[in-house]
Amino acid sequence: MSPFAWTRRGLVYSPSGRHGFDQSHCHKPTPVLVAPDTIRVYFGVRDARNVTRTTYVDVDAADPTHVRYVHDAPVLDVGTIGAFDDSGANVSAVCRDGDRLYMYFIGWNPSTTVHTRNAIGVAVSTDNGHTFTRCYTGAVLDRTRDEPFYTGAVDVRKDGALWRMWYTSGTEWRLVDGKPEICYHIKYATSSNGVDWQRDNVSCIPPRTAVEATARPSVLHLGGRYHMWYSRRDIVSFRTDATRGYRGGYAVSDDGVTWDRQDDAFGIEPSPNGWDSETIAYPYVLPVGDRLLMFYNGNGFGRTGFGVAECALPEAA
Repeated sequence: MSPFAWTRRGLVYSPSGRHGFDQSHCHKPTPVLVAPDTIRVYFGVRDARNVTRTTYVDVDAADPTHVRYVHDAPVLDVGTIGAFDDSGANVSAVCRDGDRLYMYFIGWNPSTTVHTRNAIGVAVSTDNGHTFTRCYTGAVLDRTRDEPFYTGAVDVRKDGALWRMWYTSGTEWRLVDGKPEICYHIKYATSSNGVDWQRDNVSCIPPRTAVEATARPSVLHLGGRYHMWYSRRDIVSFRTDATRGYRGGYAVSDDGVTWDRQDDAFGIEPSPNGWDSETIAYPYVLPVGDRLLMFYNGNGFGRTGFGVAECALPEAA
């Protein structure tokens, strides 16, 4: 039985398109507490050409369905032409270190043989998340000799002097109905500075079946254990068959490296109707006072916006 009893609070925000760059989607909502009463939720939006940039809204910490402020410009635009992120820049995780916020984001390029090439970049904010500046033109996590296919969404936390990352890594591109689909799952890396990452090909949430993919981790340390919420789906027909689309996953760990999957304890399934009636995607969990808030996407990989659920912080935490 899950220690987390989630209650849906509903849809929070979907883009209006009035700023030009925000025609559709609120991809991978990533919340940060920027004041005792304010949560800033970063996410990727698409323009009319489907180019993704990162922006944010501020919501009330007491009532996270109440949007206080909608930012009218990208907080992270696409990168320099020819760089890893010249065709898209989508937030994945934000980690606080003292008076700085580090944003780890997915940079995107099109490919000729497969539909995407992803890598991870990092940007820093010194004004509590109002603006971000890239630390480097290049990526800090990309394809390697041992992981040659794909690098996707991450979560990062700083435990003392150790930076810890859980990241999505591709194992192969597999032809499905004549088209290449990426197979990926969640792995683990460490760093002493948040930039240079030691990757030892450590799998945390490997697939349970030949057609399962796991992605976009969100990790908290509560009650002496690590808790991970993540996305899982099939690689076959997931765009057209809602039963094969994204669902939530959940796992626990004593050390953050070896995990016990307990997906049945995730606690939220698609609604009977509405914005999240087909899929539950990209959950990210934030502690706020005596409760936890889960921000997540619903149908269409964020096309319908993002919503929130909440639960009381378990007594053991």
